[in-house]
Amino acid sequence: MIPRFERPEDLPGQSRVIPRRTPGAFAIASLAAMAWPPLILTLFVWPPENWLPGREIDWRLVVLFIGLVAAPAGLWLMLRWRAQTGRPGSRLGVVWRFMLFGGLLAASLQVVIALIMMVLGWLEAGSFLQATGATETILLIYGVGGLPVAILVGVSYSLWAGLCAAFIAFEGAPTPVRDRLGMIPQDR
Repeated sequence: MIPRFERPEDLPGQSRVIPRRTPGAFAIASLAAMAWPPLILTLFVWPPENWLPGREIDWRLVVLFIGLVAAPAGLWLMLRWRAQTGRPGSRLGVVWRFMLFGGLLAASLQVVIALIMMVLGWLEAGSFLQATGATETILLIYGVGGLPVAILVGVSYSLWAGLCAAFIAFEGAPTPVRDRLGMIPQDR
C-alpha cells in the first residue's frame, strides 16, 4: 500500500528536530563531519608527497584543513540561526543548508585561489606578454577547469558533513501536547 502524506511531517526527512543537549555531541558531530570517508581513505592509499604548506601541497590536505575549520563553524552558525529563527527545523533542512553553503564556500575559495595564483604569475613574469600568458593559463586551469570540480567536491563533502550534523548533533523533537481541555496557556 502506498503511504499517504497528509502533513509535511509525513514526508521523509521532515520530522521536527531539536539540538542535542548531550555534552560533547557537537564536538563529535564536528569531528565526524570533518572526516569525509573518500578523503581519509585516499590519504591512506596514496600518501601525499609533500605534507608542508606551500604551492605544491597536496589538495587533500588543504580540503581536510578547510573541513576542520568549516564543519564546527557551520554547526555553530546552524545553532545560532536556530536560536534566532527556529530554522532549520528538520534534518533535511540541516543537510540542505550544509550543502548550499558548502558549495558556495568551495566556489569562493576556488576563485580566491585562482586570483592568488594569477597575481603570483604576474610577479614571476619577465614581461607583459608572459604575464598575459600566465593569466590565461591560470584562469583556464583554476577557473574553467577547477571551479566545477571544486564545487562538486565541496557539495559532496558538505553533504557528508550535513548528514553527520543532522544525525549526531540533532535529535527528534518531542511531540507537542494537544490542549484537549483548553487549560494550557497559549503564547501570543
